[in-house]
Amino acid sequence: MTHKTLTVGLVQERCTDNRAENLERMSAGIRTAAQRGAQLVLLQELHNSLYFCQTEDTTQFDLAETIPGPSTDALGALARELGVVIVASLFERRAAGLYHNTAVVLERDGSIAGKYRKMHIPDDPGYYEKFYFTPGDLGFTPIATSVGKLGVLVCWDQWYPEAARLMALAGAELLLYPTAIGWDPRDDAAEQARQREAWITIQRAHAVANGLPVVVCNRTGLETDPSGQSAGSRFWGSSFVAGPQGEVLATANSDAPEILLIDIDLARSEQVRRIWPYLRDRRIDAYGDLAKRYRDD
Repeated sequence: MTHKTLTVGLVQERCTDNRAENLERMSAGIRTAAQRGAQLVLLQELHNSLYFCQTEDTTQFDLAETIPGPSTDALGALARELGVVIVASLFERRAAGLYHNTAVVLERDGSIAGKYRKMHIPDDPGYYEKFYFTPGDLGFTPIATSVGKLGVLVCWDQWYPEAARLMALAGAELLLYPTAIGWDPRDDAAEQARQREAWITIQRAHAVANGLPVVVCNRTGLETDPSGQSAGSRFWGSSFVAGPQGEVLATANSDAPEILLIDIDLARSEQVRRIWPYLRDRRIDAYGDLAKRYRDD
C-alpha cells in the first residue's frame, strides 16, 4: 500500500490580553511551521484572546467576530501566501445575542473550506462556556480540503466518543482538536497528573476506536481569573499527535510555547482497520439506546 504522508504543525502558545499580539504570535508560529514543511497547521482554542470563560461578563462578547471577518481575512491571506491549510479557533458572532465557539478551516488558496461549531459546551468552575456559546448546529461533518477530509472538533468535544465516531463514519481522515484545558493551581501534583493523563488517554482511545490519527493543540501558561474568585487556570500544553493505534507520535512540553511538527502516514488507517475492523463489527441494530440521556430501567 502506498504511503500518503501529511506534515502537520501545531502552534502551542501563551495568550495575552492584546488581540493583535496574539494574532502576531499565531502568524509567526504558522510561518515557522510552514518553513519546516507543514502542509496543515492547527492552532489552539480561542487563540485570539485570553480564555475569557473563567467568569461570566457580558463585556467579553465584544471579543466575538463574524466569519468571514478580520481573523479569517488575515489567516486566509497567510494560508495563501504560505500554501498551507490552517485550522483556526474563533469566537463567532453569528447575530446579536447569538455566539458560537467555532473552528474554521482556511484552504491553501486563502478561501474558507468550512467551519465547525462546538457541539458540547461545558459549564464547570473556571469554564463557564454555556454563558457565552450556543451549542453548534452544523453537526459532525468533516471538512474537505486539499490535504484530506478533516474531522475538526473543539476541546470539550474530545471527551465524547460519539463525536469522534460520527466524524469517522462520515469519512474523516484524521481528527483535530483545538483545545484550552488546564489545572486549578490549587490542585496537588497527583490530581494534576490524573487529569492530564485522563485527557491524553481518552483521545488516544478515539484514535484506536476509529483507526484514525488524532491531532491535539492546547494552549499553555497561567491565566488569572479576573474576578479573583479562583486561582485561575494553568493551561498544561502537552499538545500531541497519536497514530491510528493510539501510539503517541509527538508531544509538546507542558509549560512553554512550542511548534510541534510531525509526518503522519494517512495510509496507515487503512492498514489498521483491516486488522482491527471495528466499523465492520459494530452492532448498529442494538445501539438505539445511545440516543437516550440515560436508561431508566
